[in-house]
Amino acid sequence: MRELILLRHAHAEPAATGQADLDRPLSAEGLAEAEAAGRWLAENKLVPDCILCSPSRRTRETLEAVLAAIGYVDQRIEPSIYEATPGTLISLADTHREAERLMLVGHNPGLERLAALLHSGQSGDYRGMPPGGIAVLSVPADAGLEPGVAQLSAFWWP
Repeated sequence: MRELILLRHAHAEPAATGQADLDRPLSAEGLAEAEAAGRWLAENKLVPDCILCSPSRRTRETLEAVLAAIGYVDQRIEPSIYEATPGTLISLADTHREAERLMLVGHNPGLERLAALLHSGQSGDYRGMPPGGIAVLSVPADAGLEPGVAQLSAFWWP
């Protein structure tokens, strides 16, 4: 089995007048959520081999807080994660099949729809991944990512 960890960015500040969505920082609440997410990952020994992160400021700040708890991990900024569909995320994750434990740090609705699609086979209007939430999906080692292939092995939220 290999694992795919989906981490939604923590709570962010609303956009200031004229501020691009990509530049929104974490709020104080969001920083605390991100730090708690890192602690949960460390306590449960869910340290990824590789992390792919959206380029938005709030996802990068979420990742920085998580790394403070779990230690250094190979990481890359992946522009395609921002506003990604489940199909885009599957394609991206499939290009990193060599990672036994891959983490994607991104946004809704893409992440929660991806979790639903891989687990149940349907993405629909599924809602349930709060800011700072983590879904851990177990996938057979030799399987490609496709609808219904994964088991939801853990779910955490702040």
